[in-house]
Amino acid sequence: MLEQERIKDEKTMQLKLNINKTVEQNAAIYFELAKKAKRKLEGANKAIAENKKKLELLVKEQQKKEIDSTEQNSFLPKAKKSWYEKFRWFYSSEGFLVIGGRDATTNEIVIKKHTDKEDIVFHTDMAGSPFFVIKSEGKEVGKQTIQETADATACFSRAWKLGLATTDVFYVKPEQVSKEANSGEYMPKGAFMVRGKTNYINPVMKIAVGIKDNQLISGPTIAIRAQTKEFLILLQGKEKPSDIAKLIKKKFGKTLVATHDDIIRMLPAGGCKVENEKR
Repeated sequence: MLEQERIKDEKTMQLKLNINKTVEQNAAIYFELAKKAKRKLEGANKAIAENKKKLELLVKEQQKKEIDSTEQNSFLPKAKKSWYEKFRWFYSSEGFLVIGGRDATTNEIVIKKHTDKEDIVFHTDMAGSPFFVIKSEGKEVGKQTIQETADATACFSRAWKLGLATTDVFYVKPEQVSKEANSGEYMPKGAFMVRGKTNYINPVMKIAVGIKDNQLISGPTIAIRAQTKEFLILLQGKEKPSDIAKLIKKKFGKTLVATHDDIIRMLPAGGCKVENEKR
């Protein structure tokens, strides 16, 4: 039986010849082996080329699906933005509109321009926290809406970013909130002096993000549950808001009318994680 062996010097090859055959017969045997090897190599190259072509077709098909999905989203009706969407906002489970500041500037606007005498104002004892306002429209506000607003005030405060398990949230009447500082003190932009009796609420550090009428909504879990069955519950965690935004986009992408930045604007400042909960 003929064998072909490589020796240490890869540039040379050692061949074993059958001494019972002529040189021409030995050469013919090796020629046939070479032809078989060539056919195998050609077959392998053909298979590689076919697989490469199939892979390219799969990639193009996937890209087309992504483009079609994007185009589909672009034709979804975009609701006209309401005045309160520049702020933090949600509708409570009892139907009250609740708005809150995103920063010092919007804190000023919320209190100065969008707080009426029959409303309820929420804040925390922590510096840099938002002011939230329940727009009562003269109606009696229930305990559930008060709790939900306290939850939102805490979750969108620095307490979330700092990883605090809770923070003190209080609510007062609008007339108790003033820009008038104590003697010798300065009231910076976005800050207000609160005087008189304060009512404290123990908040829940948990936020829900959902989709309603193709639009993204976020707020206290009970409030969001009351409006949609499609939502995620977020807790304090270590995942970046940008990564959570990608996850939300993936979950609601087919029907969600929102950019990556739009989603991030709906999240608390700081790390998050998705709560594993069967619903």
